[in-house]
Amino acid sequence: MSKLLHALVARLNGLTAKGPLKRLQPVTEALDEALLGTDKTAKAAPFLSDGMDVKRMMSLVIIGLVPATLAGIYFYGWRVVAMIVTSYAVGGMVEVAFAMARRKPIHEGFLVTGLIFPLILPPTTPLWIVAVGVFFGVFFGKEVFGGTGRNIFNPALVGRLFISLAFPSHFATMWGKMHWGGAGGFVHWTVDAVTQATPLIDFKGAHMISTDPLSLFIGHTPGCVGETFRIGIILGGLFIIVMRAGDWRVPVAYLGSVVVTALALHGIVPDRVAPVWFQLLSGGLLFGAFFMANDPVTSPYTFTGRWIYGIALGVLTVLIRAISGLPEGVMFAILLMNAVVPLIDMMVVGAAYKKATTRVRRWAA
Repeated sequence: MSKLLHALVARLNGLTAKGPLKRLQPVTEALDEALLGTDKTAKAAPFLSDGMDVKRMMSLVIIGLVPATLAGIYFYGWRVVAMIVTSYAVGGMVEVAFAMARRKPIHEGFLVTGLIFPLILPPTTPLWIVAVGVFFGVFFGKEVFGGTGRNIFNPALVGRLFISLAFPSHFATMWGKMHWGGAGGFVHWTVDAVTQATPLIDFKGAHMISTDPLSLFIGHTPGCVGETFRIGIILGGLFIIVMRAGDWRVPVAYLGSVVVTALALHGIVPDRVAPVWFQLLSGGLLFGAFFMANDPVTSPYTFTGRWIYGIALGVLTVLIRAISGLPEGVMFAILLMNAVVPLIDMMVVGAAYKKATTRVRRWAA
């Protein structure tokens, strides 16, 4: 079987090596690496050994997302799988098309984007809207910047922002009636769409908290597919941090800043700023802190910059929730801070370089 597989892949590589099928070479190369592994080796020193390549990092993040994904299926039925398949199919086609046009390899970055995107959508989102959103996010959020590693904004959030503005009715009150007890959604295809507000919408409209901490923690409140089971989100987030697929500084700074800001403002305007426990356990804050703000491409590469980035995210999230017309601030806070990440890194590096230069001059004098 192994010889047959090697022969088949070699035949495909030969067909796309030249001639009219050459533009399909990125597809066959991706198939080759997925089935047989990479044969790339260093040809000259230095020979570095580091197991954390892009493929392994993306695989670890996907493993970290498994608890939230399984919880989404349990709460909302197997239709969640259809949303994930739609996201991978449409977004994957965009990736393949750009790889063929550029004659570059297909990168593994979309494996995470394609899973995160449906997890940040309401469970009743029509599949055609999922397709439109992931197409827009991958095309305008990543590929127009040059592809994986060159994008400024998180592509999943770009797609989410677009469809939330284009189809606002699906992000206001049309949430799914959750399956609870027994096998839950594992024996159902979908959930009934109900006119029911999320806890954040209730607090924004009526200035009241309509749930308790335990319900928020275990996921027994309406919300997006992957943001409600917060136990699973925390476990998945800790997993990627322990496995070094993500940096602990960003979520710690983000969540810590939310705590400090909410404590400071809740006593002043309690009808606008919710208490700390509600801020942490409602909406997509935990999911955003562990899986989107911590994106290695769109977050700062300097350690000091990550602290600044996380603190700013927390302050912005609480302020947007409190004083804007929007019940949730995570998506907008992350996208706004994505835009200033290059400036943060430039200022941090510039300050460090200036300090080092000053020390050298003093020593030379």
